[in-house]
Amino acid sequence: MNVAVVGAGGRMGQEVCRAVAAAADLELVAAIDPGHVGEVVEGVTITGDLTAIAASGGDVVVDFTVAEAARENLASYAQQGLHAVVGTTGLSASELAEAAELFGASAGNAIVAANFAIGAVLLMRFSELAAPHMENVEIIELHHDAKRDAPSGTALHTADAIAAARAEAGSPPWPEDPTTEMVLPGARGGEGAGGVRVHSVRLPGLIAHEEVIFGALGQSLTIRHDSYDRRSFMPGVLLAVRSVADRPGLTIGIEALLGL
Repeated sequence: MNVAVVGAGGRMGQEVCRAVAAAADLELVAAIDPGHVGEVVEGVTITGDLTAIAASGGDVVVDFTVAEAARENLASYAQQGLHAVVGTTGLSASELAEAAELFGASAGNAIVAANFAIGAVLLMRFSELAAPHMENVEIIELHHDAKRDAPSGTALHTADAIAAARAEAGSPPWPEDPTTEMVLPGARGGEGAGGVRVHSVRLPGLIAHEEVIFGALGQSLTIRHDSYDRRSFMPGVLLAVRSVADRPGLTIGIEALLGL
């Protein structure tokens, strides 16, 4: 299977290139990144033009760009009939709905995921299971200091999943926050879906970490996932690359690929 990587000069893009090049059943045929034109990654010279994907005979494109670029790129992939695996966070529900419509009418398919780390996907599933049975919850997400968005897409997705699980179970709303005096603005974090509090930490030395803390009378439950290396995302990325041709239209997340 011929694979092109868009965002190939970034940290995640370079890791994807290495993982594809090391896989016996995959071949890296194109690397695209306007900010790194002329650089060489895994023997492939980076170009800045998306037309290199079709010219190279790419079957699947893996896109780890920023949301602004991915919005336009998704439309281009659908128009070209390319299969796409997209790891960019920050796409809105309406943008994903538009992408679903585009790929529904395209010869290509797409998988868009907030997180490709299998452990992180399991954390979200475990949080869904716990949500109806506990009395409150807060999310702490921790990332490297170069991350642009806060909260992370994974934390927002986790809050969405928790809120949906409680709604489906008929659970009551979370109790009102008793905090009445905010000594420092924002000390209680941001408010996600269903009123779930989300706290963001940005520090050098971190990669990607999330902790979901549930509380109930006399007990607490903590579910935590840590990615210490960007290689932790690669099994999920390669799973999506190998699966995308068999999943018509748009697939959100890799849960379905894992049977979750």
